[in-house]
Amino acid sequence: MNDRDSILGRVRAALAPLKVRAPLPDWEREIVIMREARGNVDAWTLFATRMKAVNGTPLDTAPALVALLEKENAFVGYCDPALWPKLKPSFPATFTVETTFDRTRVDHYAFGITRAAAGIAETGTLVLKDASTSSRLAALAPWIHVAVLARDTLFHDLPEAVDALGEDANVIWCTGPSKTADVEGILIEGVHGPGLQVALLLD
Repeated sequence: MNDRDSILGRVRAALAPLKVRAPLPDWEREIVIMREARGNVDAWTLFATRMKAVNGTPLDTAPALVALLEKENAFVGYCDPALWPKLKPSFPATFTVETTFDRTRVDHYAFGITRAAAGIAETGTLVLKDASTSSRLAALAPWIHVAVLARDTLFHDLPEAVDALGEDANVIWCTGPSKTADVEGILIEGVHGPGLQVALLLD
């Protein structure tokens, strides 16, 4: 048994005798959804606009991703093995892309390409889940993280996305690059995770 199972086991044991659980807080969905996320707005267009507003980088073609990586001088990286056959034709020979993330060489990778479980248009948020992310470390350690999105996993608003999350034990919500402002209130990006967060739409 690892530490995680040990801690969760103790929580479950403490909760087991309780016959009635506290209800989830009640809230009115209509008052928390952005007006822009309603109606016939295209989910990707709104997602891209909102993601740019939080310093994220939305892209909709593999050549655009290659151009960005070249501009960032990022020529060595990791890619989810299930995604690499679709992306490989766009990558020139100047790139070295591995489909196994070697945790003994974390600093070796300039970028990591993994699959996003979902995107939320109203906030420009990417959703990563253990069940669909090939390597959690590849999504968090490299300076550049590319989350590949499918159009049918884009949700207009937060309630819609929450309803579709399922039961995955570990869900990460990324709204732009990693940020912190805990030292003198100065906002710094890329301290606890990627400094450049990309969403790549692949239909």
